[in-house]
Amino acid sequence: MLYAILSLAILGAIFGIVLGFAGKKFAVEVDPRVEAIIGVLPGANCGACGFPGCSGYAEAIVAGNAPLNACAPGSAAGPKIAEIMGASIDPSQERKIAQLLCNGTKANAVARYEYSGINDCHSAATMYSGSKLCTYGCLGLGSCVAVCKFDAIKIGPDNLPVVDPDLCTGCNACVLNCPQHVLQTVEVSKLVHVRCSNKDKGKDAKAACKVACIKCKICEKNCPTGAITVGAVAVIDYAKCTNCGICVEKCPTKAIEKIPPIAGAIPKQPEDPSSQGCAHCGICKQ
Repeated sequence: MLYAILSLAILGAIFGIVLGFAGKKFAVEVDPRVEAIIGVLPGANCGACGFPGCSGYAEAIVAGNAPLNACAPGSAAGPKIAEIMGASIDPSQERKIAQLLCNGTKANAVARYEYSGINDCHSAATMYSGSKLCTYGCLGLGSCVAVCKFDAIKIGPDNLPVVDPDLCTGCNACVLNCPQHVLQTVEVSKLVHVRCSNKDKGKDAKAACKVACIKCKICEKNCPTGAITVGAVAVIDYAKCTNCGICVEKCPTKAIEKIPPIAGAIPKQPEDPSSQGCAHCGICKQ
C-alpha cells in the first residue's frame, strides 16, 4: 500500500513538472491593451460591433482589424479606447438609433383574425405572417423589447414599439431579431422616415393599411435632392436627405413622417457650403 501511494505521489509530481513546463513553454502572451480595452467596454456582449463579444472586439482593435468606435452601447468608451491605443476618434461622428418602418396601428391596419397564441412576434409570424392583412407590418408583440438590453423600447398604446432616443444605443439587437424586418438604425439627425414596408401593389397595400405606401412616386418626383426612390416601397437614401420634409407634405397617404429634432443630434454639413447650390429644400422658410 505504501509503495502504491509513493508511486502515485511521484507520478503526480512528474506530471505536475511536465505540465508546468508546458504551460510556460506554450503560453500565449496576451497584449495588456486587450485587457485594458475590455475594462472600459460596457460588457453587453451584444455583437453590434460585428465581433464575438467585447473580448473579441478588443482583440480585433489591438490587431488593427476594427475601428475604435464600433461599440454602439459603449460610445462613451471610444475616447478611452483611443487613449489606450494612442490614437484619436473623429468627434463629429453621429450615433444611430432604431427607427420603425411601420405605422400599422390598430386604427390604421386591417386585422384578419385575432391572435391569441404565444406573446412573441416570431411565433405570430408563423401564423400566416401575423394577424394583420398587411403581412409586412409590425406584429406588436414585443420581441424587440425582449432583446433590448438597454430598456430603450416599449410597446405603446397603438400596439407598436416606441423607441426612447435617449436610451437607444443603436446596437442593432432589435433590428436583427425582428422577424418582419421593420426596424433599422439611422443617424440621429435624420428626421424624415418612411413608416411603411408593404411591398404589395398600391391598391392592395392601401386596402391593408390606411397609411401604406401606394408606390405613386410623388415623393420621388418632388424630392429636390434625389434622396427618395420608389421600387417595391419608398426608400430614403439618408446620405442625401436634408430633412426638408417635402416628401412628407406631398405623400397622399402620409406614409412618410418627419419627427422633431432629437437631442444630441450632430447634423452633417458639407465641407464647403459655398460650393453647394440651393437644393430648393424649403428649410430656410421653416
